[in-house]
Amino acid sequence: MTSSTKETLPLGGRDLFWPPADELTEAAERIRARLGDWPASHVAWRICLAAPDDANGGDLIVIADAQQHLEQIARWQVQGAGVIEAAAGRATLHLGGERYALEGHLAEDWIPALAAFLDCGFAPHDALVLAMAWRDGDETTAAVDAWPCDLTRFPRVSGLLAAPAQAFAPCPPRLGLYPVLPTAEWVERVVSYGVKTVQLRRKTAEPGVLVQEIARCVAAGHQHDAQVFINDHWQAALAAGAYGVHLGQEDLHEADLASLAAAGMRLGLSTHGYYEILTALHFRPSYIALGAVFPTTTKVMPTAPQGLTRLARYVRLLGDVVPLVAIGGIDQQVLPQVLATGVGSAAVVRAVTEAADPSLAVSAMRQGFTP
Repeated sequence: MTSSTKETLPLGGRDLFWPPADELTEAAERIRARLGDWPASHVAWRICLAAPDDANGGDLIVIADAQQHLEQIARWQVQGAGVIEAAAGRATLHLGGERYALEGHLAEDWIPALAAFLDCGFAPHDALVLAMAWRDGDETTAAVDAWPCDLTRFPRVSGLLAAPAQAFAPCPPRLGLYPVLPTAEWVERVVSYGVKTVQLRRKTAEPGVLVQEIARCVAAGHQHDAQVFINDHWQAALAAGAYGVHLGQEDLHEADLASLAAAGMRLGLSTHGYYEILTALHFRPSYIALGAVFPTTTKVMPTAPQGLTRLARYVRLLGDVVPLVAIGGIDQQVLPQVLATGVGSAAVVRAVTEAADPSLAVSAMRQGFTP
C-alpha cells in the first residue's frame, strides 16, 4: 500500500486517543497508510494524553514526569496499562513491571507514529523505538514506503551496562546454514558434512559431561575448519577456547563480556524485536540472531513469531551493519522464503536432527545459500 493508492488508512473505527483527538487520529491514519500491509493488532490499545480515572489493560498513558505520578503509575500497571514518560529527547515505557528507557529524537508526530506502529502489531516497547525513529513528513517523502530503515535515526537504549572496550571479533558476514545441535555427537556428525557454522545447545548436563562435550565440539571445529558456537555456557566455552558463544538477552547481566572479547571469542546475541536489537548493538556482537521467525517447539519463546515481513525489515535496517541469523521454525520448505529477505544465515534445528537422512537434508539446504 502506497500513498499513490491511498492517503489514509482507517484504524479500526475506534478511539485511538483519550481524550479523543481528531487531528492526531488523522495523522496516525496518514502515517499508517505508508507503512505497508500488516496484520491488524489484536490488542485494544489506546494512547491516553491525560490521566484516566480508571485505566484499561491496553492503555498507554503519556506523562511528562513520572515522579509526580508514582502512586498512579503503580496502580495503572496493576490494571494492565503502560506508562510512557516522555520529555526532552527521552522516552521511558513502564509496562508489566519492566522499564524500557530510550534516548533520542521525539518528532512532533511521534505520538500518531506510535499509534500507527502499534496498529502494525508491534509490542509497545518496539513501537516506541520505531516512533522515535520517525521524522515529521516521512510519510510524504519515502519512495516505496515510510518504514524507518536508517539506523542513525534510531534511539539508543539508556541505562545499559558498559560494553567491553574491545569489540567482539568479527565472523564471516554471511554464516550460511547454521545447525543448532543438542550433543557433541551431532556437532561432529554435521561438521563432517561440510557445514562451516554450528552451535552446541545443550541445556542440561552434569558439569563434567558438559566440559567433555564442549571439548569435543571445539576439537571437531578445528578438525573440519568449522566455526563452533556454544550456547549459554560461556565459562566452559572460554576455558575450552571455543570459536564463540551465543547468549540470550537475559545472559548479558551475568556473562563476563570483557573477558570473552579480550580472548578473541565471537559473540552471537538473540533478539526478538527492535528494542532488543538496539540493546544487542550496544555490545558490538559478532552477529545478531533474529527470531523466532516461525512458531517453534524447541524452546519456549518470550514473544509471538516475528514472521517474514518483520525479518525483511530487520535485514533492511541491519544488513550492512552486522551479520544476521534468522532462527525459529525454519526448515527446508520455508528456507527459500527466509533467504529471499536477504538474511545471510538461517539457524535450523529439527530440519537436521529429525531428518530421515540428515546428510541429504544438510546438502539440500546448503544449496540454497549463495557463496
